[in-house]
Amino acid sequence: MVHQQRSQAHLSPSSDTEDIVPLLAPRLAYFAGVARTEHVTRAAQEMDVPQSTLSRAMVRLEQDLGVDLFARIGRTVSLTPAGRTFLVSVERALAEIERAADEVRADADPATGKVAFGFLHTMGSETVPGLIRAFRADHPRVRFSLVQTYGEAMIERLRAGELDLCLTSPVPDAPDLVARRLDEQKLRLVVPADHPLAGRKRVRLAEAADEVFVTLEPGYGLRRITDDLCQEAGFKPRIAFEGEEAETLRGLVAAGLGVALLPPPAFPRPGVSELTVTAPRAVREIGVAWLDGHPDTPPVAAFKKFLLSRRGSLLP
Repeated sequence: MVHQQRSQAHLSPSSDTEDIVPLLAPRLAYFAGVARTEHVTRAAQEMDVPQSTLSRAMVRLEQDLGVDLFARIGRTVSLTPAGRTFLVSVERALAEIERAADEVRADADPATGKVAFGFLHTMGSETVPGLIRAFRADHPRVRFSLVQTYGEAMIERLRAGELDLCLTSPVPDAPDLVARRLDEQKLRLVVPADHPLAGRKRVRLAEAADEVFVTLEPGYGLRRITDDLCQEAGFKPRIAFEGEEAETLRGLVAAGLGVALLPPPAFPRPGVSELTVTAPRAVREIGVAWLDGHPDTPPVAAFKKFLLSRRGSLLP
């Protein structure tokens, strides 16, 4: 069936969607209400708007589309074929908007809302589970979306709005971020169990200058710290393997493929010896970061306050 075209149309059928959407969007709920009741007066009462406002909105909507959506008999209306076609998509769009509104309201709920929280791989086995368990003692129904990745990727996701907070190292220093130092973690020189240094408890990092290192890939905070510490000790590390996860590196060390600077493991790993580094001071700072000026929902604000309260006692 051919749809009747209105002579007063403001937009041609070839008009860009980006032009027409702002014109149509404010009137879609009005259209759905009139279509549902098939009566302008009744729809105006149900939506608590003046009848004249509703009538003008429907006329303008038809003008903007260039199509008759209603057949009118007094104040009673019925949908034209074009109107029925339009209503299907309008109801779908309004339902999606309602779903999105419900979702964001639920995420912001103080008791049951959601926190998008990023953290380093090395924080995942003990530190983060312990933090969340302690936080949920007072906030038992707050939900978490957890992202476990490396430092640069976390900062990118923070800037993209995909994360509310992140636990990272080194502590970032950028004008668009707010970062707070929470704790520091000692790094150890990890060597194979049959290595000449394995019987030692302490070592100067310069004593490993001739060793082959296994490290995390560039872009990881621990890789940058390793490079900086080796430079401070007077050498550039010879790197044989680059990985994405600290425990994999520990396994490579156990296999005799090199040495590594790593934080303490969650559980002792056979096949390696872990030595305290006496010089230079081998630590990594752990901090929490968030986007400057980004408003916090109540659950995010509560978790941020909790993390800041753990300054100096973050790590198990």
